[in-house]
Amino acid sequence: MIQLSANMLYAAFFLYILSAVLFAVSITGSKFKNHKGEENNKAGLFGYTTAILAFAASLTYFVTRWIAVGYAPVSNMFEYTAALGIALGLAFVIIHPIYRNNYLGLFTMPVVMLIIAYASMFPREVQPLIPALQSHWLTIHVITTVLGQGILAIGFVAGLLYLIRVIDFKKTSKKVKGVEFIIYTLVATAAYIGLSFGFGAADYEANFAYINEQGNEAEVAYFLPPLIGPNEGELISEQGMSPLVEVPAFIRSNDLNTVVWSVLAGLLLYGLLRLVLRKPVGGAIQPFVKNVNPQTVDEMSYRAIAIGFPIFTLGGLIFAMIWAQIAWTRFWGWDPKEVWALITFLFYAAYLHLRLSRGWHGEKSAWLCVIGFALIMFNLIFVNLVIAGLHSYA
Repeated sequence: MIQLSANMLYAAFFLYILSAVLFAVSITGSKFKNHKGEENNKAGLFGYTTAILAFAASLTYFVTRWIAVGYAPVSNMFEYTAALGIALGLAFVIIHPIYRNNYLGLFTMPVVMLIIAYASMFPREVQPLIPALQSHWLTIHVITTVLGQGILAIGFVAGLLYLIRVIDFKKTSKKVKGVEFIIYTLVATAAYIGLSFGFGAADYEANFAYINEQGNEAEVAYFLPPLIGPNEGELISEQGMSPLVEVPAFIRSNDLNTVVWSVLAGLLLYGLLRLVLRKPVGGAIQPFVKNVNPQTVDEMSYRAIAIGFPIFTLGGLIFAMIWAQIAWTRFWGWDPKEVWALITFLFYAAYLHLRLSRGWHGEKSAWLCVIGFALIMFNLIFVNLVIAGLHSYA
């Protein structure tokens, strides 16, 4: 059953690739006439159909893994990140028929693919749940949270599409630099995935003995060359090199090392893109989205956040506090992940207030959509991986 679930996730990934190609063809390729003589973009329909099949395959992964392990597969970084990709795919499948916007599909499918590929970088072995995770409220809390985040991610995609459509990339400005930074983060994610596959294929692993936060001796494994070393670390494996710097015990050094490698590899890959294109990457994409209606995209991003925000609030705050009371006998403990969930809630609440009361539409709204999703990803990646806390088991 575990192998079946893994195969279905692989199938979903390749179906999302096919869907992205079909949406690209629907925008750049030829269009056909239907039997009434009206213009009918078949590639767009095929792209959406393939996206449905991809979501069905990913949902099959989720259900079969749940059956195999006996609990909701959202208890570690692999499972949660894969669930986020599934939730984004679901949100797109629901929203696309309302607007029939193939540009949204072209931008959403690569993001789903990146999320699923990023999830596959984490250990996929099934492990028994620690006592704090053995609660039905964990399932309710995490699934509701990830559904809310998946819908909010549509707001990010639509916001990015809006910015690429309206910003003047011929002039150097803070807006251009902002969009390019967003594109860089996506490129860095792709670069990290490529690095991990490469070093994984070479069976690279460096092991260090170090002193942990409690002052005890422990061991940690590195799957990328150690630029960042653990506290008082000593290499104990044949592979590996001396790290350039060491970090305090409260920082998860191997995960921080991965972040540093991602940043550096992303800079290299983004630099190569700029060298080849000889213009901002967003400026190279802009001609392909010239037919996008900015008002429609702006409405899509707002509706996605208006729907996703209350769902995220239920899962990320209310249900989370109920589970925290059951697991740790307190509703709130200022754990780093709890703090960032609160920051994310306040940010999206401010977005809705500014949108409805101050008339922040268009470009201002799009920037907020992008920043809001950046907070979500910072909480998922940096807070989970680098900062030690009660959620470090993830």
